[in-house]
Amino acid sequence: MKFFIDTANIKEIKDAHSMGMVDGVTTNPSLIAKEEGKFEDIIKQICEIVDGPVSAEVIGLDTKTMVKEAKNLAAIASNIVVKIPMTIDGIKAVKILSQEQIKTNVTLIFSPLQALMAAKSGASYASPFVGRLDDLSQDGMTLVEQIVDIYDNYAFDTEIIVASIRNPIHVLEAALMGADIATIPFNVLSKLAAHPLTDKGIDAFLADWNKAKK
Repeated sequence: MKFFIDTANIKEIKDAHSMGMVDGVTTNPSLIAKEEGKFEDIIKQICEIVDGPVSAEVIGLDTKTMVKEAKNLAAIASNIVVKIPMTIDGIKAVKILSQEQIKTNVTLIFSPLQALMAAKSGASYASPFVGRLDDLSQDGMTLVEQIVDIYDNYAFDTEIIVASIRNPIHVLEAALMGADIATIPFNVLSKLAAHPLTDKGIDAFLADWNKAKK
């Protein structure tokens, strides 16, 4: 499974990249707004650090505006993937963009039928938001499981990006289900390597080493 990092923070991206854990990056308007600098400059910096796909989102809501914005975004760097919202106008835009070989990531997916529509429209990626479903007392990972089954049934090329990840369990379950990608906030990515028995083992080894030196 590929790991994308869900952030627009340059330091976080560099730190994660130094671990070899960044296969791509996902951003959105909210993440960009947290950072200092112009939108295009931030995206350019990210694309210079990361060789893999970098998702940048359109703001327009009608098909014509989304297509225009998507072309402008795609011109920033060769590894840009354009995030398009899961709406009827968005699906129309994805269809047009796929025919022009512009990669797209359909975002804000909350049902398996939305994911099916994204794949049929030619989306490069589909992003189910698991954490936001969990917040509504729905099982977000069940949605991922359903999408994996549907895509396998019909051999769609669209890759599944498990998004809105809140904890390491989401990452584990996504991997077990066979999702293509998990896009992970930096604080969650840092937790993946942590285990109390690892810390305990290191402490024990160091204590024994100190005794052996005496």
